[in-house]
Amino acid sequence: MPRGLDHIVHAVRDLDAAAELYRRLGFTVGARNKHPWGTHNHIVQMPGFFIEVLSFVEPDQLGTDGFSTLFAAYNRDFIARGEGLSLLVLESREAAADEAAFRGAGIAGSPVMRFEREGKRPDGTTVKVGFSLTFAHDALAPDIHFCTSQQHFPENFWNPAFQQHANGAAGVAGVVAVADVPEQHLSFFEAYTGAPAGATDGGFTIPTPRGAIDVITPAAFVHRFGVKAPDTSRGARLAALRIRVADASVMQAVPELAGLGGLYAGEATVIGAEDAMGAVLVFEPA
Repeated sequence: MPRGLDHIVHAVRDLDAAAELYRRLGFTVGARNKHPWGTHNHIVQMPGFFIEVLSFVEPDQLGTDGFSTLFAAYNRDFIARGEGLSLLVLESREAAADEAAFRGAGIAGSPVMRFEREGKRPDGTTVKVGFSLTFAHDALAPDIHFCTSQQHFPENFWNPAFQQHANGAAGVAGVVAVADVPEQHLSFFEAYTGAPAGATDGGFTIPTPRGAIDVITPAAFVHRFGVKAPDTSRGARLAALRIRVADASVMQAVPELAGLGGLYAGEATVIGAEDAMGAVLVFEPA
């Protein structure tokens, strides 16, 4: 069964500055959270999807468990090379079934790994949130980690109050990866998403139940969005997050008000990687 987009990790060196960037762009940003393996994050929720703004903060907390190696140490090393979109996560209905599917397809990156932590509601009450992650591995994309996430207490995580944004963000439209030869990644992405791909300019696209995944060449990326693509010398990279907004005209003033550069690609507002800490953020009419 096809897997929809669940969230994306935006790995940064200065977490406070990144949270402030998202606030200046008109997002509601959640409280700072800490992981037991040394990473901290802020969550930006939209219906059924969120951005995990993350940094590696406490080296002494790093262990040898799967979360420490596949998540914390990976993001530590990613940030050492540069900021940007580091990890793509799809929704999971059953983590064990995903692991079996990934092993059958030859792309498994880990057994199922479960994590629980405490969260807080807007009124300050404490609740439990929990996730089971299953990683997939594309050998031609060492600078992207992939996994699925099964939520065990979704009623404690999703909150409509956190999904109201001054910029009108209404949900995820898709994510865009760049690769010198997109076709080399086709079989991986079809197995990872459980959905078939179709051709698009400069590569391929996979519609999922929540948002699309486009894998295109750097030249096609520049042509489509008008901004620089990330360096692909080490392999494929996550390049852009596409966000649906209720009113595109609202976003036209946001970059200037935020003190950032911005440009328009058709009806979309595009914030380039130089202004968005290594990520390209694209705001499109819903």
